[in-house]
Order: sequence, then structure tokens, then C-alpha cells
Amino acid sequence: MDKLLLTVAKRVGLGLITLWIISLLIFLAVEMLPGDIATEILGQMATPETVASIREKLGLEQPLHVRYWDWMLGIFQGDFGQSLATDRDVMDMLDSRLVNTLYLAGFAAAVSVPLALALGITAALYRNSVVDRAVSMFTLSAISMPEFFIAYVLILFVAVQLGWVPSMSKVEVGMPFWERLHMTLLPALALTFVTCAHMMRMTRAALINLLSSSYIEMARLKGLGAWQVIIHHALPNAWAPIVNVIAMNLAYLITGVVVVEIVFVYPGLGQLMVDSVSKRDLPVVQAASLIFAATYILFNLVADVIAIVSNPKLLHPK
Repeated sequence: MDKLLLTVAKRVGLGLITLWIISLLIFLAVEMLPGDIATEILGQMATPETVASIREKLGLEQPLHVRYWDWMLGIFQGDFGQSLATDRDVMDMLDSRLVNTLYLAGFAAAVSVPLALALGITAALYRNSVVDRAVSMFTLSAISMPEFFIAYVLILFVAVQLGWVPSMSKVEVGMPFWERLHMTLLPALALTFVTCAHMMRMTRAALINLLSSSYIEMARLKGLGAWQVIIHHALPNAWAPIVNVIAMNLAYLITGVVVVEIVFVYPGLGQLMVDSVSKRDLPVVQAASLIFAATYILFNLVADVIAIVSNPKLLHPK
């Protein structure tokens, strides 16, 4: 137990160091964006004196390291600052957008994870059959296509030609659950196609590696059915790599929604970040980027811990 806690503590410490480095990179990258927020606020006809005055008011004349230090101090206090474009509190702007992104990611995960497990188990059970080849062809096709292409194909066939769902996901606060579900169906399906393939391939590979084991042969000799062997004997021992790839794909569902949100005009955190980049709204871009980075690091940490718990041999690397 002490060994496990020490390993988890090391992973947490490494994650915090990684997050700090990422925060520094985010701050520097945002600072290098072209354009000027003062000119964006005042317009192109503003005089140099007016631009200088607004830059001083916003604190943009301070040295880079001072602004980074102030930003980090604010984050430790739960304050991401004020939006330079709207003068609103950044946390207030992120609140509803983050909820929308988490809802979309949760919807996609609720569809993709069970579907990937079912397809992976079926492909492993009937490996080298027509079913296995069909599932593999479907997943490889999904992996090879980018999100925006899948999104536009879904819009063309499901929204335009069939007319089942709207092409734009206009989600609003207080919208009824079933209406929100209907509005987010297309972006959730686009994310499902992208993430389901990776989880299915890992499930299939992990199970096939175990099906040739001696204890699996013994279970078959006892007269157990194929599905009983898979569910009760093979799958529990294959959880470590499967759960690991599931956690990684859940991280992607949250951090990789930017393109999908833009295509479907979905009011999520990714859409807000892109809009803020165009407005040169630095605090919003920095906060959204840091949330995405922290989410990805957190899910990586969860995946590592689950893998260690599922396979204690990882506590004693050679």
C-alpha cells in the first residue's frame, strides 16, 4: 500500500510540474499572438496616446515576468482575471461553456465506451471472420478521417438530407434535457466515431493476446461458452490496457472538442477559446488552454493509477 501511495504521489508531483511548464508555454504562446487588444477595443482609428492609455490601464505595459507572476498568483486564488474584451470575470465566462463541453463529452463517452467494448469483444470472439474484418474496416476508416470531415459528412446526410437533427447545436441555459440531447446528437456522434475506434482496437488486441493462455483453454475444456470465457475470464485480466486507453480517450473528448464545437457552432469551451483568440482576449485564452491541459494531465494520472492498481507488477519495474 505504501509503495502504491508513493508511486501515486510521484505521478501527482510530475503532473504538477508538467502543468506548471505548460502554463508557462501557454502564457508565452498567447503573448506572441499577432495583434493588439488595445487596438481591438478602440478600433483602427484610435490615436497612439489613447492606445497607450488603455494598455497601461490593462497592465499590458508591465514586464512579461511580472504579468506571468500576477497571473499565477490569481490562479492559486481561483481568480483568472477579467476579460480584456468584455470586462467580465473570466470564471463567469467559462462556467456555462465548461458545463456545455463536459455535457457533450459525457454524452459522447456514454455512447462510445459501451459501443467500443461491444465491438472489441465481438471482433476478438470472432477473429479473422467476416464480422472481425467488417468491424476492423469500420474502425480503421474512422481513425483515418479527421473530426471536421466526419462532422461535415454527418451534417450532409443526417441534418440536410434526412432532416432528423439541426445542423447547428444551439444549446441554451435551462433547455430541457431531451431537447438538449437532440441538439447535441450530431457533435456527440462525430466524437464517437473518432474515439470509438481506438478503444475498440485496444479491446480486441488485449483479448486476443489472452485467448491463447492456458487458463482460457482450461475454461473452454470445462465446457464454458465462448461469451462466458470472454466476460468472466479474459476481460477481467485485460482491463489494465483497456481502461488506460479509455481514460486517454475521455481526456481527448474534453480537450479535443475544439474542431467539433466550431463546426457545429456549439457554445462550449473550445468555441469560446477560438473566439477569444480572434479578439486577442488573452486572459480567456490562457484560462481555457490551462483547463484543457489540466484535464488531459488529470486523465493521464487516472489512467496510470488504474493501470498500476490493475497490474501490481508496474510497482516493481525492472
